[in-house]
Amino acid sequence: MWRSWLLLGGLILLCAVVAFRHGGPGRIGEALASAGKLFLSVLPNMVLGFTLAGFLFVLLPSELIVKWMGHGSGAKGLFIGTLAGTLTPGGPFTHFPILASFLAKGAAVGPVCAYIAAWALLGLNRFLVWELPILGSPIALTRLVASLWVPPLVGWVGGALYGRWHGGP
Repeated sequence: MWRSWLLLGGLILLCAVVAFRHGGPGRIGEALASAGKLFLSVLPNMVLGFTLAGFLFVLLPSELIVKWMGHGSGAKGLFIGTLAGTLTPGGPFTHFPILASFLAKGAAVGPVCAYIAAWALLGLNRFLVWELPILGSPIALTRLVASLWVPPLVGWVGGALYGRWHGGP
């Protein structure tokens, strides 16, 4: 985690220098005010997402997570991860805390990768609310069908790479 903090801190410092050079302290103040507004706008979703993740952590037995998405779940785990990611609505403030709780309960990296890929690529809510009405069924369905194979593949490759890089299953 500290590497992420160093990277983000370095980028913030670089942006602060650029902002200062192109507008002085007032420009830095504008940036901080904008950051504060953005934070306050996403705070309710963050609170809800982390609260839901906390309840799932407490209510879902580890045995259930391990059985359906654990290290021995194989293709079934990739399918469950893909299906869950496809069906679960919401943004990153909902999904990533939930996935963190799944990992803490014994989910394997592969099914979690498949979930993330399916959420990003196949999300049923986005498909029904945005793609079908705006793009029309021929294009939306073509894109959906062409994308179906990607999340299980991402999960399989992601699980294999993680196992190789970190010495786990």
